Amino acid sequence: MDFETRSIRSNAGGTRSITSKNSKRGAAGKSKASKYRKNVNKSPSHNSGKKPGNRKHGIAHKILFSLLALFVLGIVAVAGTLGYMYATTEIPKPESIALAQKTTVYYADGTTPIGSYAEQNREIIDCSTLPKYVGNAIISSENRTFYQDSGIDFRGIGRAFLNNVTKGTRQGGSTITQQYAERYYLGETTSYAGKLREAILSLKIAQTENKDTVLCNYMNTIYLGRGAYGIEAAAKAYFNKDAKDLTISEAAMLAGIVPSPTYWDPAVNEDEAKLRFTRVIRIMREDNHITAKQAKDASMPQSIAPSTQNAYAGQQGYLLRMVKDELISSKAFTESELDTGGYKITTTIDKAKQDLMFQTASPSTKNGELPAGLEVGGVSVDPKTGAIISLYAGDDYLKRQLNNASQSTFQVGSTMKVFTLLGAIQDDVSLNTYFNGNSPRTFSSVGKAVANDADISYGYINLYTALANSVNTVFMDLNEHVTPAKTASIAKDAGIQGTVDSKSTFNTLGVVSLSVMDLARGYSTLANDGAKPTLHIVASVQNQAGKEQYKASTDTSRVFDANDVALLQKAMTGVIQNGTGTPARSIGKTMAGKSGTANDNTAAAFVGFTPSTLTAFGLWYPSPTGGAEEVPTFLGYPHGSGYPTTLFARYMAQALEGVPDQSFPTATDTGKVGGPDGSWGAGSNYGKRTVSPTPTASPSASQSASVTASPSASATSPAPSSSQPTASLPTTTPMSTEPTTTEPKGAQGQQGGSGN
Repeated sequence: MDFETRSIRSNAGGTRSITSKNSKRGAAGKSKASKYRKNVNKSPSHNSGKKPGNRKHGIAHKILFSLLALFVLGIVAVAGTLGYMYATTEIPKPESIALAQKTTVYYADGTTPIGSYAEQNREIIDCSTLPKYVGNAIISSENRTFYQDSGIDFRGIGRAFLNNVTKGTRQGGSTITQQYAERYYLGETTSYAGKLREAILSLKIAQTENKDTVLCNYMNTIYLGRGAYGIEAAAKAYFNKDAKDLTISEAAMLAGIVPSPTYWDPAVNEDEAKLRFTRVIRIMREDNHITAKQAKDASMPQSIAPSTQNAYAGQQGYLLRMVKDELISSKAFTESELDTGGYKITTTIDKAKQDLMFQTASPSTKNGELPAGLEVGGVSVDPKTGAIISLYAGDDYLKRQLNNASQSTFQVGSTMKVFTLLGAIQDDVSLNTYFNGNSPRTFSSVGKAVANDADISYGYINLYTALANSVNTVFMDLNEHVTPAKTASIAKDAGIQGTVDSKSTFNTLGVVSLSVMDLARGYSTLANDGAKPTLHIVASVQNQAGKEQYKASTDTSRVFDANDVALLQKAMTGVIQNGTGTPARSIGKTMAGKSGTANDNTAAAFVGFTPSTLTAFGLWYPSPTGGAEEVPTFLGYPHGSGYPTTLFARYMAQALEGVPDQSFPTATDTGKVGGPDGSWGAGSNYGKRTVSPTPTASPSASQSASVTASPSASATSPAPSSSQPTASLPTTTPMSTEPTTTEPKGAQGQQGGSGN
């Protein structure tokens, strides 16, 4: 652009006049300039007479004004809402808090109650009768600035909010005033709306009631464990005296356990209770609530033994305790919340089957036919979902708190053999591989001889027959190949939670103590085709308004190959068809299972299942000092061996009545005879000839008739021998290969015994 053109544009803009020094003023020049001015005047900015940015500024101002108006309106609305909530909030009386909020536990139908939590014991007292140090102990434990603060800890609320958002936890930062308000809204303050209601109530309490009244109401409502609400009930529950007679030390101990009275009860955790007691005494001295001499003289007081609540009487007490333990372990609830929250808890327990389980398992229903002191445990579950259907834990929780289903442990015997067999399947071993089943045999891994039950020699048999008859010598041989570490690892992967020895080859014979529940947990994965469920007794929890607060997961996780487990299931059906589980064959359902007897005859077990129901029973004979003693022979069951199988048959016959038969998945044995390298058992070539049953010596006829029958007595194989078999292959014909639906001639399955 030349100088002349720039001068004309400036004039057109109306800002200043510039004269060209280098151009002549002629007609042509004027015409050009005039034409240019006309074009410039067509510009929108010149038509409006404003700069381009002015309109944008106007729009921004309007938006800003609108947002400001909305903000002001929002503040007015929030203020109005809060004002309304404040005006309509009533301050509750101490006697209206928590007493009407009893939690009830129901059977799976959701309508039949099992029982309730808990016996709520409260006595409202006049706090003027209490020594001053009782209230000061509470203040020292919970809210040192109680008499100075406003009643609301905003910093604590902020900290709790941050933790709730970032960590998903439910944390409070409460003053005594806030805790009192929280108890009134118990079960509703986990949401932010609930926290808002709590804060408004706290504010109103702080502004309308004096501090002494607030403290007294708090002390009359606080939960202190042992079913005791308030300082008066707690004084009686812990020290068998009135609150007005509490010593400084006793008041400090009670104040110290306020945050977690169930777990810091000195009868439960004496060390923690003492730490809390010491802390309270220290703060009381620092804040001049007690003298130096009183602090020095204070010592941890001796509390009385807790009394068990009548709500736990009978077999239902075990169910109530298990429900509470499961929910507390889930971190969804605390014990005090369950006791006072007014929840509706629906369990997975089927009422009819629970009654059936009790009648089947309880020694009290056997008219004195069982040895005095014999203990029995049982559980039935749905392996597809992990739901516990029924269990026998004992007759009366008040008389004996040890749970026979989930806590008592016993030597589980040969029930562990299935995990070794699954290891062999995983190692590409065909179940038609033959092993030396003679007895006894010496194994280098343990440096000693191992015998079969009754010292029976089976000759060379395949793994189907070895499992059906629970042949110890075969499984010791097999475990030397699989390794004890893998057997233990598979058991753990299946769900066993107890300790399983991973170094000794003997672990396949079950020289490990587990509970009935642990056995059910591990076997559920096998019943569910290798997908592990989570066993649980709680189905769901609802609050007082009917809103679901908790729902159990029924998800499973795949831990084993489905075909590998299907092959194991096939072998386990042989236990019931031809082996140690034949009493259950009369039920007429497709079932798999495994028996077990402790090597020292101190216990016996049986676990069996269909695709949809798994049931386990165990028995043991504890000594007066808590040790294990040899189970006496009773009703024809040698040392109790075979009795768990009978219990299984009785329970399942009725539990499965009317239930259509279900088949297990079809299995394909892709393993190699003799194992991957041909060195397992008798090798890769043995067993390819025609096979036939090999009978052995049998137990007495009376035992066979009473419990389970024994292998055939028509001997075509070597008789039981006390000498070590030679390393060369036998000249006798090997036993039959796979499970059949018909019984071998003259055989009804082997007696349970040592290692079975």
